[in-house]
Amino acid sequence: MKKSLITLLAILGVVAILVLWIISTYNKLVTLDEAVPAQWAQVENQYKRRADLIPNLVATVQGYAKHESSTFQAVVEARAKATQVTIDPTNLTPAKLKEYQAAQGQISSALGKLIMLKEAYPELKANQNFLELQAQLEGTENRISTERMNFNEAAKDFNSMIRRFPGMLFGFNKRAYFEASEAEKVTPKVQF
Repeated sequence: MKKSLITLLAILGVVAILVLWIISTYNKLVTLDEAVPAQWAQVENQYKRRADLIPNLVATVQGYAKHESSTFQAVVEARAKATQVTIDPTNLTPAKLKEYQAAQGQISSALGKLIMLKEAYPELKANQNFLELQAQLEGTENRISTERMNFNEAAKDFNSMIRRFPGMLFGFNKRAYFEASEAEKVTPKVQF
């Protein structure tokens, strides 16, 4: 009787440890699953900051380069398109992420052309407002890069966890990664 009680307690102990391990794994998956949309919100915050800076930059440059209307129009249109594309952070599919990236890539390309106008207008290079806006945009671009990297890290951690045992038993779906679009890989060219 004493031996069977010890065996029963040992089995119950192993089962309890197994149940706690499964609960702990599930809770970690939930935490990682929540980290992905939270990190996505940080990416969107930085893109929003960039979109908010664009009108000020365009207005400053317009004062010096009035006949560059096609460049200004491209920046304004790219900004308008990019602010219309939104993604539900709980449903980050590769296709939706690619669409979002394409819209943001158009802004990057248009901004690159706008910033390069300073080469044709030496007085623009010396304008304090332009220099401050350019510095803010450069800082924002760095923040965007950092937040995209952090988002990919959160997605990687989550995706790794759902592919390992016992995470694979819970049925979570893989999260998409942020990748550079073809437009972002090309250096903008400005011709005068």
